[in-house]
Amino acid sequence: MTGALSEILGAGFARPGSRVDESSGPGMSGYELGAHADLIEGQLRAAGVRPHEPVLVAIGNRALDLGTLLGLWRAGAVAVPVHRSAAPLTRGAIERATRARFWVDGLALDRIAEALPPERPLVEGAALVVFTSGSTGAPKGVVLGHDALARKLAILDRLLDFRPDDVVAVPLQLTFIFGIWASLLAIRSGAKLILVPKFTSATLAGLLATEATVLAAVPTMLRALLADGAPPAPRLRAVLTGGEALSPSLARAVCDGWPEAELIDLYGSTETGSCDFCHRPRDATKAGSIGMPTEGVSFRIARDDGALAAPGETGELRIRTACGMLGYLDGAELTRSALEADHFRTGDLARLRPDGQVELVGRSKEIIARGGNKIAPLEIENALCAHPDIAAALCAGVPDARLGEAIHAVVVLKPGLALSADELRCWASAHLERYKVPDVIVFSDTLPSGATGKASRAMVSSLTLFRTDPSSTGLHSPPMGS
Repeated sequence: MTGALSEILGAGFARPGSRVDESSGPGMSGYELGAHADLIEGQLRAAGVRPHEPVLVAIGNRALDLGTLLGLWRAGAVAVPVHRSAAPLTRGAIERATRARFWVDGLALDRIAEALPPERPLVEGAALVVFTSGSTGAPKGVVLGHDALARKLAILDRLLDFRPDDVVAVPLQLTFIFGIWASLLAIRSGAKLILVPKFTSATLAGLLATEATVLAAVPTMLRALLADGAPPAPRLRAVLTGGEALSPSLARAVCDGWPEAELIDLYGSTETGSCDFCHRPRDATKAGSIGMPTEGVSFRIARDDGALAAPGETGELRIRTACGMLGYLDGAELTRSALEADHFRTGDLARLRPDGQVELVGRSKEIIARGGNKIAPLEIENALCAHPDIAAALCAGVPDARLGEAIHAVVVLKPGLALSADELRCWASAHLERYKVPDVIVFSDTLPSGATGKASRAMVSSLTLFRTDPSSTGLHSPPMGS
C-alpha cells in the first residue's frame, strides 16, 4: 500500500544528486533517505502496523524525518507529526486523541500502547493528522489526504515555480502545514532543501549570504531577521510567507531590504490544505490584502445571517477547495460545524475591495468588544505599525470590569529607539478613533508567539498583565464609546 505523497517523496529522493541538508548537521543524500525509509517500513510491518493506522512521528527538522515519513507511508500508516520537544502534556493529549500504538523517533520504534486504535473510515487514504488549534480553542486533529495534498503541491508548483537549481531554506517545523508543504514542494521540484531545526536570525543570515534562493518564513521570523536591517542575500529570488497577518510596514521592509526578491504572501489554513489566496505585495496599492484565490479555490464572504456580504461589507470568509481536509479526527460534529455548503468557515472576517482583492479585518473570535464597540485588532496593529519607530505590534481584548474588554497591545520598537506608552497613545489618538486606542501598552523585544513560531494574540495578556507599569496604562484610557 502506498499513497500519492510517498510516490512524490520516493521519486524526489531517487533523483541523481538529491539531498536534504540541515543548517546544523550533515544532512542526508536521497539514497540515504530512501534506505532510511526502507528500514522504517520494515520495522513497522514487523511490529504489525495496520493499514491507515496513526503513528506518532518525532519531528526535529532533521533530514531523516522526511525519510521516516516516506517509510511510514509505504507501510500504509498515517503520520502524526509531534515535535521532539513537545511538552509531556501535549504529547499525552495527542496519544490519547489518536490512540496510537507506535512512536517513531529516528531509527527508534517504540510501542506506546497495546490496544488497536478504533476503525476510522475517515482516515482511509489519509497521509497526515496535523494537530492545530488555530488561534483559539483546543487542539484539533486535521486529517489530510494523500491525493488532496498532492493536488495542492501540483498547484503550488505552477504558482511558485520552484526550480531544480533552487536552494530552499525552511526554518518552519514539519509539524506545521507551511513547513510540510514547503519541504515537500522543494523535493518534488528537485530543489535542494535546507531544514533549520531552530530559528535564529544568525542562522538564516548565514544561509542567505551563501546559497539560499528561496526563503519560507512566517512574518514573526521576518521581523526578527530584518530588525537590524536586511542581511545580504545575493542569490535570493523569492520570500514566501504566511501563517499570520503580514502588515504593510513589514511587507515594505522586506521589499526594500531585498529589492531583487519577490515577496509572496500565502493565506490559508491547515483545514483547506493551505495557500488559498496569494498576494504579491510589491504593488503598494494592494497593501493589506491577501490577494486573489489560487487555482481551484472559490470563496464567499457571508454575513452573520448567512447571506452574501455586499462588496466592502465585512463578513466571514468561507472557502471551497478540492484540496481540503478529510475531516477532524473523531470529530464528526466539529467537521459539520466547520463546513457550510462545502465551504470551510475560516473564522476570519474579511471584505471584498473594489479592486477585487480580499482584505482581512480580523478573527471573529478575536474581535474586541470594548464599551459596546466592536473593534478588529488587526486594524489597531496596522495603525501602530505605521509609527516610524515601531517594528511590530499585536493587540487583543482582555476582560475588564468597566469596559467588558480592554485593548492590550504588545509593541516592538525598532533597534536603538525609545518611546513611552503615553507618547505612543498620544500618537495613536491622532490616527485612530479614540475608543480604538490601546488601554494598556507594553514594550517587548519580541511579539508573544505560540508553538509554531507564529505571533499569538492569545498570548498577549501573558505579557501585558504581568509587565504593566500602572503609570502608563489604561488608568487614563479614552472614554467609552467616544
